[in-house]
Amino acid sequence: MADNNNIGGKRLVVGAHYGLRDWLAQRVTAVVMALYTVILLISFLTASNFTYEGWAGLFSHQWFKLATFVALMALFFHAWIGVRDIWMDYVKPVALRLVLQVATILWLVGCAGWAAQILWRV
Repeated sequence: MADNNNIGGKRLVVGAHYGLRDWLAQRVTAVVMALYTVILLISFLTASNFTYEGWAGLFSHQWFKLATFVALMALFFHAWIGVRDIWMDYVKPVALRLVLQVATILWLVGCAGWAAQILWRV
């Protein structure tokens, strides 16, 4: 009788092993974005100056720029996980999938750079 090591706790697991990590990363990034939304809403609802100067004044604080940048990085990472999963699930030719993944990474890195430039220009 052959010893079958593919049952129970001794099961041979192969693959990328990123499912739980990515699931958790999407939940954490969603919490970061939700907290930022609450901060933004509180800042907006307690503001008395609803002009461009008031909005720019809100973003003139270094802590608010940093919070915004962290929220945007969470958004970009959240988007990367979701779009990467779409490419992996629905694009079967490996070369095309790789091109789409690289294009997605370049786009998101470009958006991150643009966001930093916008935030620290105010």
